[in-house]
Amino acid sequence: MKYFWKCYCYSFISLILLSLATLGCGSNNMEDFVDCIYVHSSNNNDSNSTLIHTPSSSSYSYVLNFSIRNLRFSEPQTPKPVAIITPSHASQVQATVICCKSHGLQIRTRSGGHDFEGRSYVANVPFVLIDLINLNSITIDVEDETAWVQSGATVGELYYKIGEKSRTLGFPAGFKATIGLGGFLSGGGIGMMVRKYGLGADNVVDAYVVDRNGRVVNRYSMGEDLFWAIRGGGGGSFGIVLAWKLRLVQVPSIVTSFALHKTWDQNAANLIYRWQYIAPWVDQDLFISAWVTASNSSKDESGRIMEASFFSLFLGNATELLSLMEKTFPELGLKKKDCLEMSWVESMAFSASGFVSAKSLELLLDRTPVDNGRYKTKSDYATEPISETALKGMWERFKDEELETVQLILIPFGGKMNEISESETPSPHRAGYPIHIGYYLTWQQPNADSRNLEWARELHDYMTPFVSKSPRAAYVNYRDLDMGTNNDDGVPTRYKEASLWGHRYFGNNFERLMEVKMKVDPFNFFRHEQSIPPAPPRVGI
Repeated sequence: MKYFWKCYCYSFISLILLSLATLGCGSNNMEDFVDCIYVHSSNNNDSNSTLIHTPSSSSYSYVLNFSIRNLRFSEPQTPKPVAIITPSHASQVQATVICCKSHGLQIRTRSGGHDFEGRSYVANVPFVLIDLINLNSITIDVEDETAWVQSGATVGELYYKIGEKSRTLGFPAGFKATIGLGGFLSGGGIGMMVRKYGLGADNVVDAYVVDRNGRVVNRYSMGEDLFWAIRGGGGGSFGIVLAWKLRLVQVPSIVTSFALHKTWDQNAANLIYRWQYIAPWVDQDLFISAWVTASNSSKDESGRIMEASFFSLFLGNATELLSLMEKTFPELGLKKKDCLEMSWVESMAFSASGFVSAKSLELLLDRTPVDNGRYKTKSDYATEPISETALKGMWERFKDEELETVQLILIPFGGKMNEISESETPSPHRAGYPIHIGYYLTWQQPNADSRNLEWARELHDYMTPFVSKSPRAAYVNYRDLDMGTNNDDGVPTRYKEASLWGHRYFGNNFERLMEVKMKVDPFNFFRHEQSIPPAPPRVGI
């Protein structure tokens, strides 16, 4: 990890000299800012000319927009950063933190850009965006079965690097190759091996973090409280995680995947209902997710098309999978021809392709998403199977032809998740939460925003009686500002306000997260609309 301690700042300083005017500072403040960068950086011979991007830079729009996944937050009226920093080394992040703090600028940090509410690159106050896209180094240690991964690396890049070194090691990360590891792990991280090895954050064993003072700390020097908080407590609250040390997991040399699609006249509705009684309880080597997609038919036809899809990863061969499916879920009708035997890394490419093809591992390295659009997501957890009557009511809502595409994504927990304490990391939804639910709406036209957002809220309200309660649980990586937000920056957030969303994401862990925040960032420098606030004063102490 020596690269973390090298400083490459001559060009950093010279570029700031050329572009500080865009920060709205007077000449004295510009000099102060440059001095700040100089004092807190070490000399080097780096000639990188793309470190800082301001609105006057030709690169600004490209860098800003490249990692924006939700086009609702790419409008002319969307607040933009006064500068974008694309650091290649730790010292540049340290200098940015120290100098933004001293000059009254907020920070947003982006790794992959998949924050569903755009909070990793949007703020309503003057802010600097630290885009970690160039901090993407990955080092695999096959003998130790670990990996050091910088936060700007994507899930796909991690998979590819693991596959280069070993066909019997893996990591329980997400479905989409373009997801940034920084945000994924900060929010816990649900993947296709969640039933076998838990969340991605459950397999983090060390990290490097830039704290509010601009220091780089590791697990030993940050302490166990902060190390606990960064592994699932949500991004943007405690510091900037530069890199994560991951514990890699054992996978067979051959795994089996399948993708089965059932139309509504092929008994799809009943299969979704039955899935709830099977997927969270089968052998933990088997993961089957269930997706329902509703979209309008082509121009040559009329009506709404609804389809149920079942995507699977089995840590074993096809013969073993067929035997298990025959015993547990024969209604699905899985056949030998449906089973794809491959290496684990090929199965991740299969997932990244949209469960279409596993022929090219190179697609794991492509950071350009194919599905950018306007979208809204919400999440739930079911503590018991949803009734057929309740599901039927949902299907009726999915038939709304004013919408473009609606998806329900059901992820089974159980297995290893039942064995991990709710307080082991900030992610509390373990035993007792067998089904994770995601609702997705996607559309293209800005004038459809209001209708789609209203529909998402109506569906969420409809589902209230059928999901977890007291509080109604949600997943922080499916960030949803409808649940509540902190006060405007500069005004202390009251516990009552923050708890509206905090307990839903973190359950009883929310109070501990606030205590950690008070300890490591008492003046709330790292903040956004749903960041962890410092704990309130204890009355009577």
